[in-house]
Amino acid sequence: MRPSGLLRPLQKTSFLWYHACSAQWPPPALRRDCSCSPPLSLSAKGALPAKGWKDLKKRPNDSAEKQIHASKNEPSPDHRQIGTALSLFTTHPSSPGAPFFLPDGMHILQKLTSFIRAQYPAFGFREVLTPTLYKESLWEQSGHWANYKDDMFTVTGSSTKNTKMAPAEFVDGRMQPRKNISDVAQPESYGLKPMNCPGHCLLFQSQRRSYRDLPIRYADFSPLHRNEISGALSGLTRVRRFHQDDGHIFCRPNQVGHEITRSLEFVKLVYNTLDLRDYRFVLSTRPKNNYIGELEEWDRAEEQLTQALDGSGMLWRTNKGDGAFYGPKIDTILRDSDGKEHQTATVQLDFQLPKRFELGYEAPAPELEAKGEETSDPNLRSHMGTVRPVMIHRAILGSLERFLALLLEHHNGQLPFWLSPRQIIILTVTDNANIVKYANDARNQLSNLGGGDLPKELSRQTYIVHVDDNGDSIAKKIVRAKKKKYNMICVVGQRNAEGSKRGTIDVDVSAQPDQRKTWDTIEIVKPGSQAPIQKDKPTGTRVRGTPGVFLTINECKALIKGLGNRYL
Repeated sequence: MRPSGLLRPLQKTSFLWYHACSAQWPPPALRRDCSCSPPLSLSAKGALPAKGWKDLKKRPNDSAEKQIHASKNEPSPDHRQIGTALSLFTTHPSSPGAPFFLPDGMHILQKLTSFIRAQYPAFGFREVLTPTLYKESLWEQSGHWANYKDDMFTVTGSSTKNTKMAPAEFVDGRMQPRKNISDVAQPESYGLKPMNCPGHCLLFQSQRRSYRDLPIRYADFSPLHRNEISGALSGLTRVRRFHQDDGHIFCRPNQVGHEITRSLEFVKLVYNTLDLRDYRFVLSTRPKNNYIGELEEWDRAEEQLTQALDGSGMLWRTNKGDGAFYGPKIDTILRDSDGKEHQTATVQLDFQLPKRFELGYEAPAPELEAKGEETSDPNLRSHMGTVRPVMIHRAILGSLERFLALLLEHHNGQLPFWLSPRQIIILTVTDNANIVKYANDARNQLSNLGGGDLPKELSRQTYIVHVDDNGDSIAKKIVRAKKKKYNMICVVGQRNAEGSKRGTIDVDVSAQPDQRKTWDTIEIVKPGSQAPIQKDKPTGTRVRGTPGVFLTINECKALIKGLGNRYL
């Protein structure tokens, strides 16, 4: 059996690294085209450098490492095959690079976005929605038209009077861009947005800002488009239309360190919850040439990033000279059980866009404020001025489509209960009318749909419960349910529907990825159950007896709620 975990604890592996010591680190395939470009994957592997990593502890001859090497003879899971087998998504030549998500695939994406959204209040983010299409003039202002046009989809609109945008002026506290209008009508060029950052700059610019308003944190899930070459398109990993858990933070210079620390804490929270634990950070510093901003700005920013990384308690290394021209950045690199390296989350500082969009906020002692310094001197604070904010680009999952591909291959299609589109199935031992009715009644209770009362409460947590009541043997039904990757397989028969044991159900949870925590939850629901015996067995192991643990309907409802609340 393949290792159940995508990633292993760092202190227990002597892992592989791709050209980490070479001058070409990271390789071109790993680099980002811009601040919010989607993460790309690595396909090659090499030796981990002996030096350069902070807090690195290697343990040779580790059993997990042996398990990884032992699995090399097995075919690696392919998310495209999994997606087809489980009816999650499909593609069509009429829209290359734009996957069609079927209901079960959309369920997983919605669960991922709901999970991220649930964390936003704790991290101070407010969600926004920005346009998909912008005029050429905006992309010229942001610099993307000159540097990124070949990777954008462009559209020609109807003929209009040529409008050249000038810096914004404020009328009654609202943004009113000054315009120079030509009398000659010309076709207008537009570009589908490949990233959200210019639109978020316009949002920040739309109102007067005070230093008391900062930091301002925007989050955006709106679709993005990139004109990838057709030969590079592959399943969900390289697409032309995708979504990101995109975020941008506008903060004061003295807030950068705290915001970076909180962003790294966000990454750790999400990845640990998803059981992605073999990841590390890479700090990319100022390029030797072709960068913008002052050396003092760069030095201060890199020092703040270094302090945040040191405080994270995670493995990290410095990649000198590979920062973007607009600022240094921290990328998250994780490795799957097949040894492939993937770049996912990113936290990047940007000195360019706030200048290009002439963003500013009002603050006392502006010269000190711009240096990240504060003063209590009333004479200095009496002078108010405009200061440029620092912009931080932040993505936790990155491309949702690509992250879904990683999860499917990580779990080989057997997702945790809380993410799964096939959570529970109830199998009837026979197609007897009383047993079928009992199974349907159990489905209504376990799904928590709340009967026919409308409208439904916004906070109601429902679960996906299916019933298989055809005339096949129970053995065939169990095999079919396992192939479809159900997390809980429940069996009901005459003993459950009648007599003294009425109101009970037999439950098999052997498909759950984390058996220890799953059986810990069962032990809470039903003390004295088989949990101490079963929880150390690997995923897929048949529990004692068939099909598993014997629960009342109410105990099963408590188990379902516990698995969902614990992200199991």
